[in-house]
Amino acid sequence: MTDPGRDRRAGTHRGAFGEFGGEAGGFIDRAFREQIVLVGVATPTQSTAAVEESLEELARLVDTAGADPVHRVLQRRDRIDPATYVGRGKALEIRDIAEQHDADTVVFDDELSPAQQYNLEGILGRTAIDRTTVILDIFAQNASSTEGKVQVELAQLRYRLPRLRGSGYRLSQQAGGIGTRGPGETQLEVDRRRLLRRITTLEGKLRGIRRHRGVQARRRQRSAQSTVAIVGYTNAGKSSLLNAVCGAEAHVEDRLFATLDALTRRLDLPGGETVLLVDTVGFVRKLPHEFVEAFMSTLEVAVDADLLVHVVDASAPDCERQVEAVREVLDVIGAAKVPELLVFNKLDRLDAAAGVEHLLAAYQGSVAVSAVTGAGLEHLTAVIGDRLRAAAATAEFVVPFSRGEVMAGLHRSSQVLAETATGEGMRYTVRIDDASAARFADFRCPEPGNAAGGDGGDR
Repeated sequence: MTDPGRDRRAGTHRGAFGEFGGEAGGFIDRAFREQIVLVGVATPTQSTAAVEESLEELARLVDTAGADPVHRVLQRRDRIDPATYVGRGKALEIRDIAEQHDADTVVFDDELSPAQQYNLEGILGRTAIDRTTVILDIFAQNASSTEGKVQVELAQLRYRLPRLRGSGYRLSQQAGGIGTRGPGETQLEVDRRRLLRRITTLEGKLRGIRRHRGVQARRRQRSAQSTVAIVGYTNAGKSSLLNAVCGAEAHVEDRLFATLDALTRRLDLPGGETVLLVDTVGFVRKLPHEFVEAFMSTLEVAVDADLLVHVVDASAPDCERQVEAVREVLDVIGAAKVPELLVFNKLDRLDAAAGVEHLLAAYQGSVAVSAVTGAGLEHLTAVIGDRLRAAAATAEFVVPFSRGEVMAGLHRSSQVLAETATGEGMRYTVRIDDASAARFADFRCPEPGNAAGGDGGDR
């Protein structure tokens, strides 16, 4: 968001936080790293310690985006100032700090309203942006697939739409207005219509992607193949875990939001079942609502999953807060009711076992692993299999040897856990949904050995 005209060190440089617009990822220039002042506010509803943790995370976000945090300002207020977020007096103080550190930009830890951003830039004499802008900038850098780029651009445009004030001249250079303006229409109205048209186009693309995902989901249901979604805080080690248990080659990097595009791999469980393991985008505190809306087609993987493997960085000092932040996002997207398995990762970074033992005791049923050393991975896959079998009902069918088509249908419509030859025919113990089971009602045993679930029958 840096204005090229204000840059004192490179006349045409646009800064780490480039202008939103065009295809995502196409506007980032790194001739040098910007100097950034961070600002957070503690109110009676937020402790100072919580705000300090949030500012620490914001510093990591800024560093990931390609800039250097040079100073932090933490203010205590009874309430957020509706005009300038921090109050005019504090804003003048921040201006002096920014000039002292030769800072290009001031980043605020909470989302600024369009009016707050406009007023702050007038007082500070430099760019004022918020956490949302930083996160969207990182998204733009990391998106690689077509879907990821569409989602990032949509999130950026939705964020930018109410902040069009003062952008008319720059936007007017992107396309002509002939045939688009009526009598008396302002450039701002033209720009707003242009953004709305682009948003509509991107939303249409994402609807097509969601329809395609729906077809894939129905195919998985027909094949009775379970889906396990890996969710968790950003940089918790989700992609590393996927690589470790599936032999995948997902991109791994020790930085925030290294993964934006969902990656699916097959996982063979110890019981013989095969499931689909899906890596998802990481979450973060104060996740922008523009992100949730734009990335819904990706996040629906978690909503439709049979099990969530919630990966937590056990070495993080605030891992409990991270667990709650992820659960809040899962609740927003409608995935709160999906069964969850907590996995505390990065055991190799812990100096003593006492810390992880405390976490395992605090979160009953959780497991601890290290995706780097492989510790605990066999136990993890066994627990995943147990959780999936416990969550699904099983049924038993006896099919005469002469009814090969029925045997083939059972294999297509269910997950066969066991099959045994008997005097009456082949006896199948399967995991199957009610609709599919109704098709084979004539062959179902009157008293299934494990109709209520459990260990899936004789294996």
